[in-house]
Amino acid sequence: MSQFGEYIRNRREELQKNSPSMFSLRKVAQEADIEPSYLSKIERGLQPPPGQTTIEALARVLDEDKDVMLALAGKVSDDLSKIIQKRPKLFATLIRELKDMPDKAVLRLVREVRDGEW
Repeated sequence: MSQFGEYIRNRREELQKNSPSMFSLRKVAQEADIEPSYLSKIERGLQPPPGQTTIEALARVLDEDKDVMLALAGKVSDDLSKIIQKRPKLFATLIRELKDMPDKAVLRLVREVRDGEW
């Protein structure tokens, strides 16, 4: 089973405990505008992760972060891809430098950039 499919199934079943009718496989598929059989195959790892639009729809239905779900599927959102493509060397260097930094340090850097403190 794929990590993405397992994550989707676990999240849906977790939500289903409190709202059985809202998070059945059929209802989630309907809300994400996909076939229940397709969602079932994704959850069981019989289908590869779907495209960005479907992943974003599933994230919305399951109240999950779309970027996290895209990453679990081995994908990057189109907007981030375009940003990276504009300055690939710079962003590749930045990401490689940040990869081993603790979350706290990365968040501090993000705040500094956002607040214009650089």
